[in-house]
Amino acid sequence: MTTLPLPARPAAPPITRVDVSPVRVHMRLRIGLLLVLCATVAALFIVSLVLGSVQIPTADVIRVLLGGEASKPAWTDIILKFRLPKALTGLLSGAALSASGLMMQTFFRNPLADPFVLGVSSGASLGVALVVLGAGAGVLTGLGLRGDAMLAFSAAGGAGLSLGLVLLLAQRIRSQGTLLVMGLMFGYFASAVVTILMHFAVKERLQVFMTWSFGTFGGVTWGQMPVFAGVLLVALLLSIPLVKPLNLLLLGDTYAESMGLNLRYARFGVLGVTALLAGTVTAFCGPVGFLGIAAPHITRMMLRRTDHRNLLPGAMLMGALLAMTAALIADLPGSNLVLPLNAVTALMGAPVVVMILLRQKS
Repeated sequence: MTTLPLPARPAAPPITRVDVSPVRVHMRLRIGLLLVLCATVAALFIVSLVLGSVQIPTADVIRVLLGGEASKPAWTDIILKFRLPKALTGLLSGAALSASGLMMQTFFRNPLADPFVLGVSSGASLGVALVVLGAGAGVLTGLGLRGDAMLAFSAAGGAGLSLGLVLLLAQRIRSQGTLLVMGLMFGYFASAVVTILMHFAVKERLQVFMTWSFGTFGGVTWGQMPVFAGVLLVALLLSIPLVKPLNLLLLGDTYAESMGLNLRYARFGVLGVTALLAGTVTAFCGPVGFLGIAAPHITRMMLRRTDHRNLLPGAMLMGALLAMTAALIADLPGSNLVLPLNAVTALMGAPVVVMILLRQKS
């Protein structure tokens, strides 16, 4: 019996390794989105120096930023004395309000939590009113470094007090809606106290306080910038170690404690950093609303992640982008009119809040 030879097996094609890991693809996509955000913020920063009541060529703006002189001496003064500190203020304020809003939304596990809604901004306004209208420090009219520091820490103290009260209520009240109402009630109480102080205030101080209450990024001078930028940068740096506790808090207090998180220290950290961020911005720029609630949600929709290692830097960039955009709209480039910053941020943020409410199942 003869055995037939088996047919030759065709050679296997060479194996090529292709990285199709979804995790790596998504990570690269998120890094790309963050880089795009960085580039957009940088471009908008330059645009904010170009546009205004007087339009300055981009080449002159870049030349002044590099240490040179513009084509007209007046343009150099406009850029360095007015537009540059205003742009820096908007960038830092947007990042600070967005970071504080993100931390509060995670901490309370409430998509509508932010410094404005939970009464933190109202508490900061009360601290500023006590200094400007009550004590008469006159910080907003420029009494130097000591007065600026007094204003920043009084606003942070008022913000911390209001946030502490909300935190105490959160331990007893489980309903998110009820907690929001309690925050609004504290905001009304603080506003009532401010109104009484305004009734007995001197006319000059009252005018200064009313102008401050409309909100603006153009009120911070170079003399005030060390205190303003220093406190915000320190608070933003302190928010970085809170990334891991915030990720654990997403899954509930019980799970966070089982993973070794000290809830007491975590609450103190979130409370202190949020009070510094929201209080300092409110002290120098007024009670700017809606940025703290809108920017974190836009960042979540863009990154599609709940990991705060991605959300925190993304929210800071998005907050800076929205703040500088609102400042540009409020300035009405090409005219001498200036809109209240709070009105512009409300027009930008209110649709985001409505969208959040419509997406909720209950």
